[in-house]
Amino acid sequence: MYDYLIIGAGVFGSTVARILTDKGQNCLVIDRRSHIAGNIYTELINGINVHVYGAHIFHTESKKVWYFVNRFSDFNHYRHTVVANYDGAIYNLPFNMNSFNKLWGVITPGQAKAKIAEQSIKLNEPKNLEEQAISLVGKDIYATLIKGYTEKQWGRRCSELPPFIIKRLPVRFTYDNNYFSSQYQGIPIGGFTKMIENMLEGVEVRLNTSYTAELAKTAKDIIYTGAIDEYFNYSLGQLEYRGLRFETEYLDIDNYQGCAVMNYTDGTTPFTRICEHKHFEFGDPSGTVITREYPRTWQRGDEPYYPINDEKNTALYERYEELAKSTPNVFFGGRLGTYRYLDMNKAIEEAFGLVEKL
Repeated sequence: MYDYLIIGAGVFGSTVARILTDKGQNCLVIDRRSHIAGNIYTELINGINVHVYGAHIFHTESKKVWYFVNRFSDFNHYRHTVVANYDGAIYNLPFNMNSFNKLWGVITPGQAKAKIAEQSIKLNEPKNLEEQAISLVGKDIYATLIKGYTEKQWGRRCSELPPFIIKRLPVRFTYDNNYFSSQYQGIPIGGFTKMIENMLEGVEVRLNTSYTAELAKTAKDIIYTGAIDEYFNYSLGQLEYRGLRFETEYLDIDNYQGCAVMNYTDGTTPFTRICEHKHFEFGDPSGTVITREYPRTWQRGDEPYYPINDEKNTALYERYEELAKSTPNVFFGGRLGTYRYLDMNKAIEEAFGLVEKL
């Protein structure tokens, strides 16, 4: 008999398993996939750690979280700087003085603020995402860096998306291109998979294994990081997600795009971004691996990536959340278990919180 059955070998489940095991608890971790590490899984291709499910960069303000992950890997000094490609013109993200200079020729923060104020339309109650974005950053930034990317990402026009999807937009009046401002940042040396493998050392892990009622009988308590509606057999309805399709190829050249991530913010390019994986780490392996990301409509059975946190889905999740409260000895967590997009650092913080609760 195990003390805990943990469904999912991603960041959340692996963190919980490590801490509980360190506290003397007997844990079994299962995952329906053929590998550990969930969506941060990295695979070595021609000497390059490829982020199989899209780019992941570790960043946190928490010293506790940073010390925890450094138990399992050293980190390099990578700093994320995203480049936006709009019809061949290159801008920096988040919106900063380099972007404003490229758009308008402005040089000082005061000039940039004046230009945004001139273009912004102040609305008390924006009716959709388009109105919300224009009210925050003005027409040029919206048209160049938000509209096309967002419509590809969600498969709907911005004028049809609810305004609360973007409560705020990061605008920086400096020439700093760093995407994150977190004190601690980097990529695990050797890849994220190796970090999770070290985290799960000494823990029993079964891959290619789905959760069943029979397995549930082997443990006193269950920590479930899969989709919460799937656990309840979709009894209240199905939560919705956006899906992704990845197109990865090896190229026999040294450098394809000169950066780790380039977003394509126009509406005509069918993919949202290209990742060139060698730029996440340092060294100079010959050749390069790139991945194009194509958003797509999600159907049950596909890998769920982005929760659609509109009013309908949020209300449905809250009903499942109430149902979960009345389910003894089962604890839900992680991205799918709580129907939220979670950065890695937040997933680890929430794993800490669950263990304290247990």
